[in-house]
Amino acid sequence: MREFNQNYEIVTRCVVILINALLAAIGLNLFLIPANVFSAGLNGVSQLLSEALNIFSGITVDTGILVFLLNIPVFMLGWIKLGPKATIYSFLTVFSFSISLLLIPVHAIVEDTLLNAIVGGVLVGIGAALCLKFGFTTGGFDVLSVIIAKSTGKSVGNMMFLMNLLIIMLAGLLFNWEQAIYTVISIYCLSIVVDKIHTSGNKLTLMIISDIPEDNMVQQLRKTVVRGITIFPGKGGISKKERSVYMIVVSRYELYDIEKAIYEVDPHAFVNVMPTEHVMGLFYTENQQKEMLRNAYGQVE
Repeated sequence: MREFNQNYEIVTRCVVILINALLAAIGLNLFLIPANVFSAGLNGVSQLLSEALNIFSGITVDTGILVFLLNIPVFMLGWIKLGPKATIYSFLTVFSFSISLLLIPVHAIVEDTLLNAIVGGVLVGIGAALCLKFGFTTGGFDVLSVIIAKSTGKSVGNMMFLMNLLIIMLAGLLFNWEQAIYTVISIYCLSIVVDKIHTSGNKLTLMIISDIPEDNMVQQLRKTVVRGITIFPGKGGISKKERSVYMIVVSRYELYDIEKAIYEVDPHAFVNVMPTEHVMGLFYTENQQKEMLRNAYGQVE
């Protein structure tokens, strides 16, 4: 069963990678690039660099090639901060996206620049959000945004928008401020889509009902995420069987790994995921909690 779940996860992530590659490449080559509107992250940096090289030196370099080259140092950082598994998926994401950019020709579908900016931003945002939702990034600024979000608890979308201000400024300084304004619109649409689908900055409360030994569930949760866990005694209303109810508050980006961990130890567990409007008290960032546990126990599981 576990092997089946692992294979299913790999297939699902590969499908998400292909969907992202298609959506992002369409967003750039059919909407943003023809309208001279720049995307977010290293995609936008690659667009700027490709455009600048062509205008100022006459050198033509495809955006897809630049996307891949600029992501190489980011992969190295991701390997250290996010782990090899997430980095490998991010590498495959960037590689497939770069290939898609080379295969899909640059061609304008609509003439309206505003419409191009909105549609292009939304398409790129959907692809990025799906990748984040399934536990990996699209490389580039996404990696840096997730690292910052995990350390500070801030919204991934907001982190991406702040880091993309550099692209906006460069677009205005190198070309014209009209393009910069349309770039703002595109990046804003992308950020909104990411937060609506992925909502990393949001807190969620999980109520887990299980009849396996409590130590087994707690150990499994603590191996996956460093969060406080409260246990309540429970009883089935119909079956009258004794069960344990676990309450844990997490950030959205932790949900995928937690759900997977729960069903590995108890395939029959009942999990209720509820949005949490506000948290007061000891909801520390991941790094803060790890440091607290390290000081208290000498190690972090």
